[in-house]
Amino acid sequence: MKKFLGVLLFTLMTVPFFAAAGSHAETADSGVSGSAVNISARAAVLIEGDTGEIIYEKNKDTELVPASITKIMTLTLIFDAIEQGKISLEDEVTVSEYAASMGGSQVFLEPRETQTVNTMIKCISIASANDAAVAMAEKIAGSEQNFVKMMNEKARKLGMKHTQFKNCSGLDDDIKSGHFSSAYDVALMSRELIMEHPEISDYSTVWMDSITHKTKKGETEFGLTNTNKLVRFYDGITGLKTGSTSKAKYCLSATARRNGLNLIAVVMAAPDHKVRFTEAQALLDYGFANCSVYEDDYADMKWEPIRVQSGIPSEIAVYPKTKFSHTFTTEFTVSDIKRTVTFKNVTAPIKNGDEVGAILYTYKGKEIGSMPILARQDVKKAGYVDLLLLSLKKMFMIL
Repeated sequence: MKKFLGVLLFTLMTVPFFAAAGSHAETADSGVSGSAVNISARAAVLIEGDTGEIIYEKNKDTELVPASITKIMTLTLIFDAIEQGKISLEDEVTVSEYAASMGGSQVFLEPRETQTVNTMIKCISIASANDAAVAMAEKIAGSEQNFVKMMNEKARKLGMKHTQFKNCSGLDDDIKSGHFSSAYDVALMSRELIMEHPEISDYSTVWMDSITHKTKKGETEFGLTNTNKLVRFYDGITGLKTGSTSKAKYCLSATARRNGLNLIAVVMAAPDHKVRFTEAQALLDYGFANCSVYEDDYADMKWEPIRVQSGIPSEIAVYPKTKFSHTFTTEFTVSDIKRTVTFKNVTAPIKNGDEVGAILYTYKGKEIGSMPILARQDVKKAGYVDLLLLSLKKMFMIL
C-alpha cells in the first residue's frame, strides 16, 4: 500500500498545473544577460561552479518562494555534519511525531521508525521527502527551529543576500511568512553543495530506488522516483533538486559537468513542470556550447624567496594560494593572457599563510582576475641582538 501511495504521490507531483503567483518581495531586478537563451520563468541564473562566474541572469536577485529547492541547504548542512564527524552515514535516525506529520512530498515515515542517515539522504535527494528532512534537522540540531538558525547562518556565510529560511523543507513556504530566496542565492547554495560535497551526486542522479520501512507492523518496501527528469537523459548531469508548490510554481536547480566545466542552472517560478526542465536544459546547453575554462597551475613559474625587512630569517619562500581559473564565454587565445607578479613591501612579523603579493591576470589588456601569493613560513621581527649579530656576520663576510 505504501509503495502504491509513493508512486501515486509522484504522479500527482508531476502533473502540470497553473496557479497564480503568491505575493512576493522584490528587489531591483538585475535584468537579463546572455540573451541568446529565451527564458520564460520568472527568474533564472547560470553560473560556473569552479569560479562562481555568472554566465546568464534574469531577475537573479528577485525574492521568490523556493519550495523544495530549500532542501539544497538542508542537504548541505547534513553533509557538513558528516564531514565534521558529528554524524555518520550509518547512524540511526528516529522519526518524531512531528517529523512524521509532515504533509506534501513524503516517504510516509512513521513515529518512532528508525532509518539510517544514508537512507534519509536518499529520501530527501531522490523523493524530496519533507518528513525525512525534518527528521534529519532534529537529528543534527535537536529541533527544526534550531536547524533553521543554522541554515540562515550558512546562507549569510555564502553571501546569500536575498534569502531567509523559516523551515528546512520548503513546505508551506510563503513570502509573507518570511521564507524566500532568489535564483542567484539558490545557485550559491547549489554551488556549495555540489562543489564541496560532490558525493551528493551519488544520490541526486539516481532515477529509481526503494527503501524498507521497519515498524511494529513489519517490513514494507517503498518506491522512490527522482523528481528531476534530467537525470534520465542529460549528458554530464550531477544533480540537483526540484521544487514546486502553488505559490512557487515550478523550480529547479540543475547541475552538470563536462570538459572541466561545472555548470549550475537555476530556474524559479516556471509556468509548468515541463518548462522548468526545458529551460534549465537550455541554460546548460548554452553554457557548454559557449564557455571554456582557462586554468593556471603555475607549472612554468619559479618561485624565488623574497626579502623580509627586519625579519629573522630575512628571506621566505612563497606560493600561490590555489590554481587560478577563469571562465570565458567566447573562444580565447592563451597567448593573449598575461600575468603580472607583484609583491608588497614585506616587513616582519609574518605568519605562515599571510598574503605577501599577488598575480594579476589580464586578457587583451582587460583584467580577468588575480591570485594571492602567500608566505610559506613564519618570520619573527628581528630584535636589537638579532640586528647586531646580523651586522657582525656581514662585517666578517666583508673581511
